[in-house]
Amino acid sequence: MADEKTFDFLNKNEREPKPRKTGITEIRGPYYAVMGKRYLNDIMETMGEHVDSLKFSGGSFSIMPKDKVTELIDIAHDHDALVSTGGFMEYVLTQGKDAVDQYIDTCKDYGFDIIELSAGFITLPTDDWLRLIEKVQEAGLKAKPEIGIQFGAGGDTAQGELESEGTLDTSYAVKQAKRFVDAGAYMIMIESEGITENADPWRTDVPAAFINEIGLEKLMFEAADPEVFAWYIKNYGPEVNMFVDHSQIVQLETLRRGIWGTKSLWGRVLTYKE
Repeated sequence: MADEKTFDFLNKNEREPKPRKTGITEIRGPYYAVMGKRYLNDIMETMGEHVDSLKFSGGSFSIMPKDKVTELIDIAHDHDALVSTGGFMEYVLTQGKDAVDQYIDTCKDYGFDIIELSAGFITLPTDDWLRLIEKVQEAGLKAKPEIGIQFGAGGDTAQGELESEGTLDTSYAVKQAKRFVDAGAYMIMIESEGITENADPWRTDVPAAFINEIGLEKLMFEAADPEVFAWYIKNYGPEVNMFVDHSQIVQLETLRRGIWGTKSLWGRVLTYKE
């Protein structure tokens, strides 16, 4: 049978079936590598059970043929995965209000489920962010604000440039995230730059501050490296929501299931469900 589980005689951490509320894994779509329907089909046919959402990055969908974009969206939907625009809104905002309205309508027309609202390269007042959340939700889509502490985060900005930009006060960022959650945001994406990416040492106090105030269910953490998502799972358990590259889905899921990992993780990552 196509859905027959393998090696079921071995104990593994249990995972909630999709749609999950925790332990969500979002994978990167086209950006660092080209992704077409055959490539995504291979991923979903083998690992689709463990993929909760597919995220286009860097506005990649805006330079692809429409039918190829919708092919990827349809494949994700066939495997019960949501599809996110990624953080392209900050570019669209520079084009004016009409462009924002048309962008939201076009995303809905294409079949996107989630519009990520990022502001790494622009300064956006919190009230304007809240208006965007409302506008996205009125269109019947899920709003996913991205929050970080690093000014100028996003893209491929060099560490030296980021260091010269400085960082945002963590308590302010947490309060901002709480307002977005109260406004009905689907989830808050936590940008890795300044926390675990281009940060030496890591700012482990930052995710702790968000989690202590908001909880795990409404937060998703970007993990650019396997050592990063291993750290999150070691410290916050297999139910932490993670965004990783599509090439890392297998490694991440083996850590969530507690069947593989580093010496510091071995035998430690467990779930207990009645």
